[in-house]
Amino acid sequence: MMLQAIPESVHGGPDAKGVPRHDFSTNANACGPCEITQAALRNVDAAHYPDPHYTQLREWLGTFHGVDADRIVLAASASEFMQRISAFAARIGFRHARVPQHGYGDYTRGARVWELELAASDSPALHWACEPASPLGSRDAAIDDWLDESVATHDIRVLDCAYVPLMLDGATPRLPSTAWQLWTPNKALALTGVRAAYAIAPAHVSAEHLAVLRAMSASWPVGSHGVTMLESWIAPEVQRWLKASLATLSDWKRAQIALCESLGWSVLPGSLSNYFTARLPQECRMDEVLSALRSCGIKLRDCASFGLPQHVRAGVLPPQSQAALRDGWIQGVIG
Repeated sequence: MMLQAIPESVHGGPDAKGVPRHDFSTNANACGPCEITQAALRNVDAAHYPDPHYTQLREWLGTFHGVDADRIVLAASASEFMQRISAFAARIGFRHARVPQHGYGDYTRGARVWELELAASDSPALHWACEPASPLGSRDAAIDDWLDESVATHDIRVLDCAYVPLMLDGATPRLPSTAWQLWTPNKALALTGVRAAYAIAPAHVSAEHLAVLRAMSASWPVGSHGVTMLESWIAPEVQRWLKASLATLSDWKRAQIALCESLGWSVLPGSLSNYFTARLPQECRMDEVLSALRSCGIKLRDCASFGLPQHVRAGVLPPQSQAALRDGWIQGVIG
């Protein structure tokens, strides 16, 4: 049987040239890393396995979210869970998936790996949404339908909550009760090198299906550092740190949008989070622009893989990084 070729994932962040000095290409909290969590990580006991069932951690996460601990499913990362639930959907007979028009490529990649068709269909589907969406940072229209609980669904709905903790200016997240919630706190804590995530099952998911999803995981999907990060994430003092950081990010975002517009970029409206998308001037060649900026230690996220050619996604960074972006654009691009 001929296997379908699966494109490699496209990500922001470090590349073959190392860690960019001014990395606008990821959406990690630029106010971090959270020093409280960093201190906890320095004291991790890495000499022993964590509890393979994560009993205490799931209890604490359940209490934090107000759900039963049995509804918490640990994952090595959000991307790992995307692959796992795609495999689960295929295992129980699903043949279709629905993804946002512009969204994280691993939703589509998981569907392709497990041969879930992305064509429109009335058949039950693995349905993805993100709150707020990436790369646009806006509301995901699919959630409007999900919030109508009077409409029965046979879909598996998964809400990517990666950016819920980073919603700015008092924006309120929408968390439909019919959807799985997938949480990745490492972005909010600015510790993306620590890989750990968890999903919260909707109340209607059967114990049998939860058992199968856990059985499909590798043993100890989350190591000791990931456990410590998740434990720290729900600590009151860390949540206070996060809340304070949002005010700073809001100020930086307003300044960064003004800067980008002054450079001739067309900033797309509607972003609720610590990033936004902008269209570069039509005369710019994206590969040349991104290469010139990268040589100045600046990295932006090309949005072509999101279905938005000639656009970049820019995570909000501090004033000194914004100044570097301005100088790099003037000297390296239009100079």
